[in-house]
Amino acid sequence: MGEFSYGIRIFFSEEDGGYIATIPELPGCSAFGETPEKAVKEVRIAASLWLQAAKKEKRPIPEPILKKKFPGKFVLRMPPNLQAMLFLRAKEEGLSLNQYILYHLAQAQKTQSAQQGKRYL
Repeated sequence: MGEFSYGIRIFFSEEDGGYIATIPELPGCSAFGETPEKAVKEVRIAASLWLQAAKKEKRPIPEPILKKKFPGKFVLRMPPNLQAMLFLRAKEEGLSLNQYILYHLAQAQKTQSAQQGKRYL
């Protein structure tokens, strides 16, 4: 199928007794496989068909998130009391506010992915 630029999300489904692979940028694009590898293979086929149908119907085709360039920063608004609490905790640990928040975001993402049994390729 050539270069594949869309991110693939994989998780085990107890209900289905196998792996589900989805492509978040392509609504409704998912596939099942008895192994993660089979699910990925099937979702790539599903994505190809999804994209063909979108082109035929002249629907917009989403840009792959993995091809976007992210600057590595964004503005986050929060209540002043929360910012003060985070700043104090960061100082207690000898970190900048940015390092403290980045560490906790990464840990939360890792924990959530592990709890949900989901991963991205």
